[in-house]
Amino acid sequence: MAQRLAFRENNSFVIVQFTDVHWRNGDELDQKSRLLMDGILDAEQPDLVVFTGDTIMGLNTDHPIRAFNEAVAVAEDRGIPWALVFGNHDDEGGKSPVSNAELMAIQENSKYGIGSAGPEDVHGVGNFVVELTSSTGGDARTVLYFLDSGAYAPKTIEWDWIRQSQVDWYSRQSRSYKASNGGSPVPSLAFFHIPLLEYEEAWKHNICYGVKYEDIGCSRINSGLFAAMLENGDMMGTFVGHDHINDFWSEHHGIRLCYGRASGYNTYGREGFPRGARVIRLQLGEPGFDSWLRLDDGTVVEQQAVHSPETVG
Repeated sequence: MAQRLAFRENNSFVIVQFTDVHWRNGDELDQKSRLLMDGILDAEQPDLVVFTGDTIMGLNTDHPIRAFNEAVAVAEDRGIPWALVFGNHDDEGGKSPVSNAELMAIQENSKYGIGSAGPEDVHGVGNFVVELTSSTGGDARTVLYFLDSGAYAPKTIEWDWIRQSQVDWYSRQSRSYKASNGGSPVPSLAFFHIPLLEYEEAWKHNICYGVKYEDIGCSRINSGLFAAMLENGDMMGTFVGHDHINDFWSEHHGIRLCYGRASGYNTYGREGFPRGARVIRLQLGEPGFDSWLRLDDGTVVEQQAVHSPETVG
């Protein structure tokens, strides 16, 4: 059964997206990441915290379960509901290898974690939905989808892709919500780690807002997820991480494809490109969503730099 959260009495709902925290062993750089997250949560007071992958750096972590607990404690200690999807580094083997299933069990058994492993017949660990209702309850007014975008692909394809069973699962959920909503799609958002191939298309062909300082680390395989989102007509925006020094967003065929802002200091970055988080605000009954970046120094970036298409036509 899907977890449920409610819009505030003023009909707003705020999400903070942390991505690529890369927590290791609680050292000085990890503590710097914690201070960043503390400051952003203090400022934004969100209703939900979402970690979009690579929350820990499994390969360089002596005690991955402890690292995982330390990383998500920023939400757990505050009593803020939190949801987490996996990236390509969370379960990498180190001195004490841990599986994503083991990490997901921690989320499922925590007091405020609302993620779940998802159906056993769907590829990956952590395909689940969260329903947002009005402040007085009732049917879902917004649906949040969480998907496991995998890690490393077989053979010569570098990055994994969202598999057909996941696309089918999403479409079944979407059609079910539509049927329960009198035939109208229920507005939705999606969170996963590795960007879709359409992010690359958007940068080349659309007006984008923000920067791309590194190649887009998408799979060379088009999963069909974006096409399913178009056909289902419910998806307002998607949110990813993976590429630490990209933060752009673009509207692509009516769906906003958004990067988060890398949040962790125990990994690569770029001089002059502060760590931070993306903030998302929904308003019940209003189309779309508002989004901005909050950076480590407290700066709020509401208007990102405009990037013109690289190709025309």
